[in-house]
Amino acid sequence: MAGELIEFPSNGSTTPGYLSKPASGSGPAVIVIQEWWGLVDHIKQVADRFAAEGFVALAPDMYHGESTDSPDDAGRLMMALDIDRAATDLSGAVGYLCGLDEVTAAKVGTVGFCMGGQLALATACRSEQVGACADFYGVHPNVTLDFSALRAPVLGVFAENDEFVSPEVARKLEHDLKSAGAQTDFHIYPGVDHAFFNDSRPDVYNESAANDAWQRTVEFFRAHLA
Repeated sequence: MAGELIEFPSNGSTTPGYLSKPASGSGPAVIVIQEWWGLVDHIKQVADRFAAEGFVALAPDMYHGESTDSPDDAGRLMMALDIDRAATDLSGAVGYLCGLDEVTAAKVGTVGFCMGGQLALATACRSEQVGACADFYGVHPNVTLDFSALRAPVLGVFAENDEFVSPEVARKLEHDLKSAGAQTDFHIYPGVDHAFFNDSRPDVYNESAANDAWQRTVEFFRAHLA
């Protein structure tokens, strides 16, 4: 199954993205938000995997055409990301999916990895049209989270050996979410590293943990976006 590159409207402009639809033609929708590398093949493949599970999946291009396989360049791109523009792009993605005839649920899910995990949670905090959020080891120092308006349940996926988001940071995030009244389901996978879900990175990929996290995520969205 393969998706297509599209442009969707966002606040008077357009944002590029990758859209993948299920074989059935319709289903609930999820926004798949990239790691700091950009809209690379791995993220497109994740969108395709969601489509294979029956979801309409949109991966917005948060860097608007830029991507890299260099950690130094990825760090530069992440820190140069215009957070206000990113918020506008993701708001546009929510509205675009909610307006598609192929989308069968009133609310969409957000899921993101690394930088994208933080953006997925921030989008859920800003939009009542987000019905569920999955945060895979989310981190971005310039993204502020305000849980006061959060209504979506949050699935947290973290790694014991994460050098960017330690288990202590993950536990504090869960505590803060619960204190704000959010429904949470957090998992810290033992013995794995940051980005363990990314099967294009053999240096950190962990098949067992990645498969378990994937099944939890699919079941989580099915439960909350039906």
